[in-house]
Amino acid sequence: MRHGATRTLRPTPVTPQTPLTRAARHALVRQLLEGGDIRSQGDLARRLAEDGVAVTQATLSRDLDELGATKVRGAYAVAPDGAPRAAPEGPGRLVRLLGELLVTAEGAGQCAVLRTPPGGANLLASALDRAVLPDVMGSVAGDDTVLLVCRSGSGGPALARRLITLAESGVEAHSAPDPPDRTVFEENK
Repeated sequence: MRHGATRTLRPTPVTPQTPLTRAARHALVRQLLEGGDIRSQGDLARRLAEDGVAVTQATLSRDLDELGATKVRGAYAVAPDGAPRAAPEGPGRLVRLLGELLVTAEGAGQCAVLRTPPGGANLLASALDRAVLPDVMGSVAGDDTVLLVCRSGSGGPALARRLITLAESGVEAHSAPDPPDRTVFEENK
């Protein structure tokens, strides 16, 4: 660099080593929102294009929604990574991810253990958390395993069966809560 030249620090651009996957695009969008004054989707699309990522308005809108981006004082902002979104997601994403990622599900007592391919557990756990299932107290994810803790002391096996059914058939995850003494996702008889 020449004497007196300045260098503007920019978010990491997409390079041949960076895949053009949804996850990589989300990471770049997050970097741009955290590091700049992005006031419109057009601004964001231009910044992405400068970094070699061309997106449609529909894709950009969906990305902003999935990242939980909101406008604060006229500029887009995104919650810190891992922060919960303000509104729960519908069951469509959960059902799709269950179909794509669920390898096995087993319940015992208050817990259900879900197995995914390597690297899939965090994505599935996040979708389960965001779906706000009424009988799930919380989740813990590793690389290929999700542990779900049920509100009911014996709800694990029923929840595991219900998630398998969702993965196989695409049935909606949300239903009216059952009385408190019964598991919400009780298998149909």
